[in-house]
Amino acid sequence: MNAGRVLMLAVPLMLCACEVGPNYRRPDAPVPAAYKELPADAAQWNPSSPRDTEDRGPWWAIYADPELDSLERQVNISNQNVKQYQAEYREAVALLKEAESLLYPTLTVNADAQRGGVGGTTRTEFTLEAALAWQPDIWGNIRRQVESRKAGVQVSEADLANARLSSQATLAADYFDLRAADSLRSLLQQAVSLDERLVEITQNQVIAGTASNGDLASAQAQLEATQAQLAAVEQQRGTYEHAIAVLTGHLPSDLAIAPAPLTSTVPTVPVALPSTLLERNPSIAAAERQMQQQSALIGVAIGAYFPTISLSALGGYAGDPLSKLFNIGNRIWSVGAAASDTVFQGGEQVAAVSNARATYDQYAAAYRQTVLGGFQQVEDELLALRVLQRAGEFQAQAVRSAQMAADVALNEFNAGTVPYTTVITAVQALVADQQSALTIQQNRLVASVTLIEALGGGWDVSQLSK
Repeated sequence: MNAGRVLMLAVPLMLCACEVGPNYRRPDAPVPAAYKELPADAAQWNPSSPRDTEDRGPWWAIYADPELDSLERQVNISNQNVKQYQAEYREAVALLKEAESLLYPTLTVNADAQRGGVGGTTRTEFTLEAALAWQPDIWGNIRRQVESRKAGVQVSEADLANARLSSQATLAADYFDLRAADSLRSLLQQAVSLDERLVEITQNQVIAGTASNGDLASAQAQLEATQAQLAAVEQQRGTYEHAIAVLTGHLPSDLAIAPAPLTSTVPTVPVALPSTLLERNPSIAAAERQMQQQSALIGVAIGAYFPTISLSALGGYAGDPLSKLFNIGNRIWSVGAAASDTVFQGGEQVAAVSNARATYDQYAAAYRQTVLGGFQQVEDELLALRVLQRAGEFQAQAVRSAQMAADVALNEFNAGTVPYTTVITAVQALVADQQSALTIQQNRLVASVTLIEALGGGWDVSQLSK
């Protein structure tokens, strides 16, 4: 095989090789100068760089909850949604390698033996040959395909990170909702005990003639309503526990989480600078990588305008007998080059390029919309945390006032100046205020989780394969 002739043809072709189509540059995106909803005392919200060398560790460690930590660590191992995106990432890597293989020549080896004859003469013909075929990437079509596939791998990486972060955030929110249900159950159990005591007192008053059957019916209705609330909380808690089981890859029947109160501490979430959100949020990164993927496909479409050039070479031996096959006289070879181009398509290729450009514009708009949505989510959660913190302070004062009223009523009952029903009424008001405070605390914790998710957790684009 005369490989030198193939190289003589290939070298000038490769020297003039180019990549048609636009070279990708990330378009500008709307980025605010600062977050509107940061509190006036912004010192408590520590800015962080998305590219620092400090190991952030699992983002949920900020809550210092061993049970939550144990559950979150199971997401990467057993969550089926994450496993699906892991498989999609492996598929994208395989597609990239498939595109890269087109840059190299194809070598095939064929061996053949045929036996036949003419008249009384029988002859065996042995053939051993190797064929080399190559389509040099003169116009950059293949390199644009590789560029698109490489961006596709990065899209899959970002999608995987987003799926993992979403599952982790959903688990954390469900966990805090479950703990809020635990605390609410304790409050309602106290309320049931008070209502039972009120029914008992009212029954005694009916017997003594100091209360009517209507009073007793009202007391019983209050007890039954509280018991209904308690039953509903049991159902809610079970639903959250089942959801956590599925998020960690378990059957709902295989996971049981021991009751524990909701934490009273809402940690401060480090807030990235506005410009770094583009680097930290994996959904934004995925949208940006999709743009490059589509930009490269414009080049692929434009490359179809140009002729396809192919080089080939064949070499080997043919003859008989087998022991003398490799003599120089039995050598066979050939080299060749071919070019083909479509002369008329009725505007099909023009339409294909226009379609590729329009698709890119769609992804560019989707990217900017994703950026806007990301900033909206951060602002929404900053607003929620700020307002809920203020509401929590007011509600804490309401709880303290209700506690004082309950203490005064109990002292007055002990002094014999008010009936016990007054004590129960004051305590019921205290329980109601405690429930409101619990709901605010629950919402603050869930808002902090959602803020961390919007900020990308501990992820940043430097983790994408290059």
